[in-house]
This record gives sequence, structure tokens and C-alpha cells, in this order.
Amino acid sequence: MAALETRQTFSHPNPTFTQAVEPDKPRVPIVAHIITDDDIGLLQGTKLQPINMGRVVKLLTDPHSVHLYDRHLNALQRLGRHYQKGFPMKDLVQVFKILNVCSDRVVEQPLYEQMICDILRICSLPFLKEKSSDELVYEQIVTESVSQLGYLMRVNSRDIRIQICKTLVSFYSEKPSSQDVQKHKPTSLTYNQTIIENSDVSETLVKSLALLENDLDIKLDVLNVLQHFSKGSAKNCDQMLRADAATRICSRLMDPDASGALLFRSVDILWNLLEEGDPGELAQQLNNLTCLSQLRDAFVLQLTQSYSHYGRQLRNDLLVIAMLVASRCPQAPFVETGFAKQLALFATFQEVKSHNALVKHLKLTKNHEDFELKKLLFSILVTLSKDSTAVPVLSEGHLMLALFSYVRANENVTGPREWTPAQFEEIQLHAMSCLCALVPIMIEDYMTCQGSTRLLLLLEWCVGEEDFGGHGNSFHGTGGRGNKRGQMRHCLRLLRSVVSTGDEAVLQDLSDQGVINQLVTILKNAIKSETEDDAVDIEMQSDMLMILSCLCDGDMHRKELFGTEGVDVAIHYLRTNSNLLSSGLGHHRLLLSAVDSVWCSIVGCYITEDYFLEKEGVFLLIDLLEVCPKNTHNLILGCLLDLCENPKTVHHIHTWRGKENVSAAHLFCDIYRKEEKDMGVKRDKEGAISDITKPLMGTLQENQGVISLPASNPSQAIVDVSENMRAKLYSLFCKIGWSDLAGLSVEDHVTLVVLEKYLDFKMGEVWTEIIQELHVENVRPVTPDMEAIEAISRGIEERAKIVAGTQIELLEAQQNQDLLDEQEFYAEIRENHRQREKAMADFTDYVGRTSNYSLLKAAHKRQELSIEASLMGNRYREQDSFHPIEMKNLRTTTFSGRTVNVHSTPQTLTGGPLAQYDPKTGSLRERKVIKPKASTMSNI
Repeated sequence: MAALETRQTFSHPNPTFTQAVEPDKPRVPIVAHIITDDDIGLLQGTKLQPINMGRVVKLLTDPHSVHLYDRHLNALQRLGRHYQKGFPMKDLVQVFKILNVCSDRVVEQPLYEQMICDILRICSLPFLKEKSSDELVYEQIVTESVSQLGYLMRVNSRDIRIQICKTLVSFYSEKPSSQDVQKHKPTSLTYNQTIIENSDVSETLVKSLALLENDLDIKLDVLNVLQHFSKGSAKNCDQMLRADAATRICSRLMDPDASGALLFRSVDILWNLLEEGDPGELAQQLNNLTCLSQLRDAFVLQLTQSYSHYGRQLRNDLLVIAMLVASRCPQAPFVETGFAKQLALFATFQEVKSHNALVKHLKLTKNHEDFELKKLLFSILVTLSKDSTAVPVLSEGHLMLALFSYVRANENVTGPREWTPAQFEEIQLHAMSCLCALVPIMIEDYMTCQGSTRLLLLLEWCVGEEDFGGHGNSFHGTGGRGNKRGQMRHCLRLLRSVVSTGDEAVLQDLSDQGVINQLVTILKNAIKSETEDDAVDIEMQSDMLMILSCLCDGDMHRKELFGTEGVDVAIHYLRTNSNLLSSGLGHHRLLLSAVDSVWCSIVGCYITEDYFLEKEGVFLLIDLLEVCPKNTHNLILGCLLDLCENPKTVHHIHTWRGKENVSAAHLFCDIYRKEEKDMGVKRDKEGAISDITKPLMGTLQENQGVISLPASNPSQAIVDVSENMRAKLYSLFCKIGWSDLAGLSVEDHVTLVVLEKYLDFKMGEVWTEIIQELHVENVRPVTPDMEAIEAISRGIEERAKIVAGTQIELLEAQQNQDLLDEQEFYAEIRENHRQREKAMADFTDYVGRTSNYSLLKAAHKRQELSIEASLMGNRYREQDSFHPIEMKNLRTTTFSGRTVNVHSTPQTLTGGPLAQYDPKTGSLRERKVIKPKASTMSNI
């Protein structure tokens, strides 16, 4: 709107002069001309000519005009002509009221059908707004209006339903090329999509699928709308899942459709629901016989009869959806529907010959889709193996044999119809990864396929000198580009999975084939390597140590095979720098594997134990105990405890000294205190018992209380023994002794008093739990048992009082000793001051003797008396042998000799050496001033 205002005013600087010259001139009035944009033709677009919607509604609903169909058609046609560029947001309530009235009359009067389609066609355009705030003001109205579009699917009219689908797709996805209306602006596409998400039209369309079972075209249109709604919209996907969209769509997946659009659109919707919706809810909705049967039939159809790029992609999408169901619902009926058997057939038909008609003419090429299919088939079978009922099906399908066909040396050149070297390597690593999960549950098939021999041959090829450079393309091939580390890494993982089963036949088979010596040799070569280890190298070394631990655990002969070379390897890894534990490369795992290897492969064999002690292995373990984090202490203490069965170990523990010259006993006590602090055991500030009724109980055990449990379930007091390190520390002190321990402080002795009675206190906790559990169950023991229980309770409390009293005595003795040390320290301070005072008094006396002759005489008299008192006899001066010891004319009171040392005046005061007297002339020579020499480079 533009406004032009013209105002004329006459004014002069001097109003008096003007009035004098022109006294009778009339004033000119102010005239304002307002010209709009419409008047001058600046507005662009179609001019919206609104009509009275209320009169149209009244015409359709008034009882007097309800049968005037011609007037109804005329009014609706006029409505369509006036609003052909879109409906204003403020009129939507009336528009959809008209739509609902007409929809209810379509069955009686089909003439409304075309009018409804025309109005719906206008609704496909964005709504019009007069102000920017209209989007917020009319948001609720627009949302409810769009929801009404979904409710119109109830109208049993093919044309109306098709038009509703077209309207929704256009409203949600398309932006009109031109919608210029004067004084109005269309809503944005983002706003339209938000309105759709806030409405319940998605849920309504899903429910309307039940009405469209016999009309394929309309059903495809509805699926098209749902396909657009579900793409990139989490809200729409959640609404669709609330209406059981996955079940409704998947259950009709294989309905007759010559075009194939039904299957494509259904799978696309399911994929969108998988990406944007809740995968768990989707899997639950597909977890039924009907849906899995439909997925099976669709997958088999696409695999056997579709050879296009589109068909292969659709086939892989179906398999991914089935894999989701298998992973989220382990009890899904894959076996009952026969899907598992067919998947095993398709996964193994290339490696294991089969006469099944489904795979008779089936070929997999080198294209990307077939390559992905092969990996997906292996993955879904591994997922299905979580269900115990599927394992026999996989065994009958010879899955293990098919996977082990890839456990062989790689070749640089392959045949024309085989996988390329890069594809074979990726499938090989994927197959070995699958075997890691399958071997523990299919150990018999593993032995039948001679899996140990295949693995050791592959491991030998990996460390050999054959020329092969891996491609390292996939996730499994990380770090394997240009080398064999990818194959070796997964070979070791598979070996680790095999030995973790603990099957004695498998372990013996591996041991007989020399796996221990082979792994020890590989580790020795890895130690000697000068290249820096990365995360892959450290992982492989950890796996090898773990494999050796599993093989040697509990078998003396295999520990002897581990031998001194294995001990050297373990010693090397125990020397790992503790600063590397936080490097992120896996050194913490390597260190734990090394300690576990010591425990399982060395401890228990006297030959290797003695060599381990000679190599200072015990010192290294305690060093680790001092610097490593707490989560490693339990393993190290267990290893040390078993090593203490060897009597030589105890001397090593007593000899060890750590940082700041701490002893092993002090370190153990410190670990015990930290463990009790973490548990929340009640101790006072000196570490003594503060609650004699609960000397060992932690916060968790106290908060849980006593619960009535079956006899087969351990109580909290028993579980506590295995959940912390206190029992190991108690057992360790039982081995090294409780007395004559070096380097212990009073705090350590206070801790040892409690630790020494750990077993008694733990037995007391168990009896306390028994008593409380009987009380909870309202069970009263017989009188003799009751008396025994009371005696036990008193004994427990008395034992705790004795320990607490001992701790108090230790603390009091330490306090008294601290007081004595404090007094001695103060006495030393006083003595230092006394010597200083005596030196000051001596100096004062010396000054007095030199300045007062009477004092000098008195001092000399005291000197003579002192000399006489020191000699034997009273008449020594009268004897002939008496010799005076005083020098005549000597005026000092000290015992002086004939030579007197005189401290020279400092050179800094005199400026040079003292002048020398010239006896001939009697004069003094001039002083010689020594000038400092200039420094040169030769003097430096």
C-alpha cells in the first residue's frame, strides 16, 4: 500500500510583514490524496475474491434447502472458481465442514463426488496466509484440517480416495511453480511437512489399508503416500508404527501384482521405518509366522527369478529386514517357517554341492549386490545361531564346512568366474569372524572339518615369507593393507574362540599339532622386532598370550612345553612401561594377558616357576601391583598367592622394596585400606574399628540387609568374599607371616590386627546372617541351638572388642612414642640454645679479662688452682723433680705454647700483602698491590 500526501503551506520569516502586505489573502486548506498499490497497478497475481462460506454451509445443511442439488452444485463450483489458487487459512474450518457434509451425501447423490475432488485438488496447494503470524495462529486449525483429509478415506469412492492420495503427496512433497495471490502468501514446504507430522494422517492412512485389500491401484497410491511420509520423518514413522504399519504392510507383501510396485513400495516403507523409526518396535511387529513367511517368499522370489540391478537391491533389502528381526527377536519363528533352512542353503550352495532345485541354476556373479548378498547370508546365519533350535539346521546345511573353505592361503590371481582377490579376502575375513561366533556352539562340526589343522596352516602361511599384500578394504581388514595382518589377526581370534570353549579334545588336538611352540616362536620374533607396535600388533600379541593361557591351564605337560622360552616372553611383557597403559593402543589388555599367562602357564610347574623366580618375576608382579590401576590388582594378587605355594617366593616378597623404599607388607596393607574405603567399611580416622557389631561390613552389604534366600543361593556375606580382594590379602599374609615384617607403620599394624582376624569376623557375619534370617522367617531354634547361637553371638562381639582394644593400645603406644620424640626434639633445641649461651658467656668473659686487670688476675688464679687440683700430691712444688710449666712474663689465662697463630688482616682491607721491615734502613717497604689478571679464553 502506497500513500501519497500533498500538503501546501505558505509561511514567511516575518509574519507581521506578510499580514501587512496581504491582509485579505485566504489560507490554503491541506489536501491529502491516498493512492493504493491496487490503484496504480503495483499488485501482482490473482485477486482473491472471497465468498461467504457461511451461506454455502447453510445452503448445504439447512432443512429447507438440503435437496436443492442444483444450487448446491452452483455454489460449490463458484467456490472452486474463487479459490482456485488455494484456500486462506482463516477459511479452512468452513471448507472442511463443507467437505464432510458432501462426503456424507456421496452415497445418496454421486453428483457431489466431482465437487469433492475439485475441492481436494485445491487442498493440494499450500494454504494462503495474510500475515506471517498466521502460520502460528492457525497452526492447530490447519493440523486438524489435514487430519480430516485422512478421515475422508472412509468415503467409498475410488476417485475421491485417489484424489486424497494425490493431494497429500503434492501438499507434502511438491512446491507449486506459481501461486501468486494478491495480499496473500503461500505457506512454505517445511511448514506443510511439519503440519503433516503433527497430524494423525499417517496413522489414518495405515489403518485405511484394511479397506483397500481388493483395490490394488488405490492401495499402491496409499503406499506411495506412506512412502513419502516415512522418508526422513521420525514422527511420521512413529505414528505409522503405532498403527501396526509393519505388520499390515508385510502381511500383504506377496499379494498379486504384475507391476512389482507393491513389493517395491512396501519394502521401501519398511526400510524407512527401520532407519527413522524404532527398530525394536518394527522387529516386534514382524515377529510372527505370517510376516516371516511373506519375507521368505519375497526373498526367494527375488533371488531365483530377478536378475536386474533393481531386483538384486530389493533382495538384499529384504534380507536386511529379516536380519533385524532375527537380531531383535531371538525367538522369531525362522525355523518354523523354513526360512532358516533356505538361508543356510543359499549361503552354502557355492561351497557345498547341493541338488536342491532352488539353487540348481542359481549363479552369483562378481557384482557388488551379489557380493553383499554373500556377506549378508553369513551374517544372518550367525544371528540365527543365537536360537538353539536353529543350530541343528545350520549343521545339516554344512555351514561350518562352507565357512572353513575360506580358511586357506590367499592367492594373487583367481579364475574368471571366481571372486576377485579383494572380494575373496573380504569374504574370507568375514567368514572367519562368523566362525568365531559359531565354533563354540558347533564344536563337533569344527572337529569334523579338521578346523585346527586348517587354522595352524593358515597361521603358518601368515608368518611365512610368501609374497601377498592384503587389500584391507573392509572393516575386518583394518591395518591389513599390503600385508597379511588381517588374516593373522582373525586367525588368532578364531583360535582364541576355539580354546575358550575348554573342550579337552580340541585343546589336546591343538597341543599335539605344536601350537604352543608355534605361538611362543611368533611372540619371540615380535619381541625382537625393531618396528613400533600399533593397536593391531598389540591385539594379536594379547590374543596369543590368552591362547597359551587357555591351553596350559591345569595341564602340567603343556606347561612344560611352554618352557623357559615362554617364561622369557612373559617376563618381557611384564616389564611393559606403565605409562603406556593409557596410550589407547591396548597395552592394558596386553599386560593383563601377560599376568594371566604367568598364572596359567607358569605357576604350578616347578621348572618354570624356579626360572620365573630367577628372572625376578615376583619383583615384577609386585612392581605392577604398585603402579597399575585398581582393576588389575585382583588378578595380580591371585597370581602371587598361587606362587606363594613355592617356598622360595616368600623370601622374594620380603626382599622387595618399591618406591620410597616401601616394603611389600606395607603395600598390601595400603591396598587393604583402600579396598575397605571403597566398600564403605566403618573405620575411625586412625583406621580402627568403629562398630564392633559390623567389623567387616561394607555399605552395599549393610544397605541390602538380610533377605530370605533358598539354601542353594549364597548370602551377601559369602558373595562379599569373591567380590573384593580382602580374602586374597588375608591368604597372602598367611603365607608370608604376620610378624617380623619390615617397613610397617603403626597404621599398618592397626590394619594387620583386623586382617589377621578376617576369617573369624567373616564366620561371625555368616552366623549373624543366619540368626537374622531365622528371625525374618519367624523360626525359633530349639533351646540348645538357641543357647549355642547366643554363645556364638557373644563370642563374635568379644572377639571384636579384643581386636578394637588391641588397636587402641597400639594407637596409645604410638601416641606416647610421639610425645617422647617430641620432648627429645625440644631437648635438642634447648641444648642447641644452651651451647649458644655458653659461647656468648665465654666471649663476654674474654672481653672482660682483656679490659679489666683485676678480672685477668682472678682468672689466672683460677687457672693455677685448676692446675693444682689436677696434680697428685700437695707438696709437688717442693720436690726436686718439679718443673714449672708457666712462661714468665706471660699475661694470658689460656694454656699457650711457644708458637702463637695470628690471624692476618684480610687482604680486602689492606689492599695487598703486609709490608716487610727492612733491617738496614729501618724503613717499611711500599705495599705491593696485586692487580687481577684479565681473563682470556686460555685461562677459562
